Amino acid sequence: MKIIQKRNKFFVLSAILMIVSFALISTWGLKLGMDFVGGTKLTLKYEEGVPTNDEISEQLKELELGSLTIQSSEENTVFVRFVTGENDEEVLNSVQEKLKGAREDLLVEEVSYISSTVSGELKSRALTAIIFAVVGIALYVAWAFRKVSHPVESWKYGIAAVVALAHDTLLTVGLFSVLGHFYGIEVNIPFVAALLTILGYSVNDTIVVFDRVRENLNKSGAKDDFEETVNTSINESLTRSINTSLTVVVVLTAIILFGGESIQSFSIALLVGIVLGTYSSIFIASALIVEIWKKRN
Repeated sequence: MKIIQKRNKFFVLSAILMIVSFALISTWGLKLGMDFVGGTKLTLKYEEGVPTNDEISEQLKELELGSLTIQSSEENTVFVRFVTGENDEEVLNSVQEKLKGAREDLLVEEVSYISSTVSGELKSRALTAIIFAVVGIALYVAWAFRKVSHPVESWKYGIAAVVALAHDTLLTVGLFSVLGHFYGIEVNIPFVAALLTILGYSVNDTIVVFDRVRENLNKSGAKDDFEETVNTSINESLTRSINTSLTVVVVLTAIILFGGESIQSFSIALLVGIVLGTYSSIFIASALIVEIWKKRN
């Protein structure tokens, strides 16, 4: 397949998607969860069976709590999280009255708070982790391809990989801006973990393609046309990339459909990121290397 020869079409498609994602993020932003805006967490203990999440949600519906999440655990324990002012006793008392009014066998075992200071620090650390990961990936790719200096310098492989990672991350965040705006899906620390996982998975797929380029360059002694060499390398690794991604997509789809609500956003982010990572590894990263080569010539 003439993938590299049609790279301009993929560049245009990705550019449009990135512009749309940036516009959505700028307009709607992300629906930040308790990890990033602060809030209250209740640990509830029931003596005679745990009510369903829908039942607890209905009990608290009148209070209109922000970012309400309910998670059942073992030994008749339920965790209830919601956003409110730090140490807001009035809201907290109302929540406990509603819950105890519905079930007399309820015991509130623990009340904990996440302050705005702590949530601000979490946001800062999350951003630092992502930046550190991207820089580390760029340096690693440049080092891994240090012996491939012709016809494209090794550090430019790292730049192409980082551009592909930025593409995957921006589109994933853009999608969550839509999901947060229309469906109320929040962004918490697990979402950041998903982004870091996407970075690792995406660059792994990119390196597989780059490594095949390196092998073919060594075989031909860099005498063949570079564009044809890259296109051949992509076709040789195409089946492997798609099959590997499909196995992960099947698992993540099963988790989204049948898993718990607490890992739903994490699984959705991974699913979208892995699909985008496979696309960018095949159609963006390698095409950028060829484009850099042609511009230099």
